[in-house]
Amino acid sequence: MSDSTPTRSPFHGSCHCGSVQYIIFLTLPHKIPSIATPPPTDSSRSIQELYRCNCTACHKAGHFHIRTAWSPEDFMLLSPLDPTAELGDYTCNNGRIHWLFCKKCAGRCFIFAGKGETAEVDLDEMGVKDRDEGKMGKRTIWRPQAKGWDERESGCYLSVNGYTVDSGQEGFELGEFTANKWVGYVDCLELNGPEREPRYDKPYEGGAF
Repeated sequence: MSDSTPTRSPFHGSCHCGSVQYIIFLTLPHKIPSIATPPPTDSSRSIQELYRCNCTACHKAGHFHIRTAWSPEDFMLLSPLDPTAELGDYTCNNGRIHWLFCKKCAGRCFIFAGKGETAEVDLDEMGVKDRDEGKMGKRTIWRPQAKGWDERESGCYLSVNGYTVDSGQEGFELGEFTANKWVGYVDCLELNGPEREPRYDKPYEGGAF
């Protein structure tokens, strides 16, 4: 996998009870961003990142951050279709960041800030199959709203919990990500002072692999 050509592919994810279902598009093998990597010229777009954070919120929630390059196209919520109304919500960072969770099993699949929208999409045309490799057809989905989405200027934010990506899918193995040193470790722990640049060999104090 690590020697193959990077390819954008869809992966299924869900909470433990299955009430929350989503599709995330990832480009793998992952290319590690560096300080020398220039940000996209379009401020609404980002770069794909895999990382663990040692701040109290991320650490206590057990969140494995997967940040996609373009959230409005790389993340689709299949159910529920009104997450802010149908999921539980814990907020931090002055209420801006929403740690949404399933009200039945308490699984946290993603963190969100910004506006969302529903849309009808053809999953077959997008190359998305069900877990049995069957067709999924046209579906109404929820996704981050593309209009006004800007992660650098307006504070829009989506981070999918890698631990909730369903296991057994070809090309997705968190153990491989760690072994290949694709996972960055960031230092946002309040006690440590200002945030430091990610490192890829080991977590900062208070963090975990």
